[in-house]
Amino acid sequence: MKPSKDISRLIEIMAALRAPKTGCPWDIEQNFSTIAPYTIEEAYEVADAIARGDFDDLREELGDLLLQVVYHAQMAEEIGEFAFGDVVEAITTKMIRRHPHVFGDEKARSAGMAKGMWEKIKAEEKAEKRSARIARGLDPEDHGKGYLD
Repeated sequence: MKPSKDISRLIEIMAALRAPKTGCPWDIEQNFSTIAPYTIEEAYEVADAIARGDFDDLREELGDLLLQVVYHAQMAEEIGEFAFGDVVEAITTKMIRRHPHVFGDEKARSAGMAKGMWEKIKAEEKAEKRSARIARGLDPEDHGKGYLD
């Protein structure tokens, strides 16, 4: 397998690494919980490269963070939850929805107005998610607590 600038190659590589009979034993035995600390570590390494103004390192660290997204999506696909394309669709939907001043009829004459729209839409989404959790009998205040303790 050769390197590529195409995201589909990275997805293929991760699928090969996790292939039950031919993949990497370490990659195969990982799960969401064991990979989560690496995801957080890579996000911090991205922030560190930015703080240092090191664009060569930033390029590498962004790749490592992207690998984490692909890794989680691969594991989710293996259990029938979602695939990488679903992650892309979710974020593109969110970005379009949260930027009505770019993709809709709203107007934002300043960065402050744009941020205000973003925060308002985000708060509405959060309220909708909370209502859905309550309707399902889940306590939204406990969601995620202790996960990284």
